[in-house]
Amino acid sequence: MTELKPLIDRKYRVYTDRRHTFVAGSSMGGLISLYALCEYPKVFGGAACLSTHWPGTFTLRNNPMPAAFLRYLRTALPSPRTHKLYFDCGDQTLDALYPAIQREVDAVVQARGYTAASWQTRYVPGQDHSEKAWSRRLDWPLRFLLGK
Repeated sequence: MTELKPLIDRKYRVYTDRRHTFVAGSSMGGLISLYALCEYPKVFGGAACLSTHWPGTFTLRNNPMPAAFLRYLRTALPSPRTHKLYFDCGDQTLDALYPAIQREVDAVVQARGYTAASWQTRYVPGQDHSEKAWSRRLDWPLRFLLGK
């Protein structure tokens, strides 16, 4: 936040305010995008998290990570009045680990006051955990976050 964003703001003709600043990523990038939104709510107005890697590893067995993420989100999510969230996941390969956890995340997001205007989660049956899959659906979070 102290190097890249200021560099982009100086070097390129961009809107620099929160309303026009979003972060996006897939897999672990989805986790870090959500973290960036939570930790820097004055900078980012929204996050797109594709195939968010909730397990943090490659198994759910005896894995404390999903519960830790849920605890964090219960207090760290920024206001739904000023922020937007997008999540999605498939059900193949590594994405098969995500739907059950995503439903728990969705419950936390909804409990924090997010509605259809500020939050969207999409399940994409048959999709796997790959750049090819994410590229097929990248327009969904972009349309949601940016409008139009």
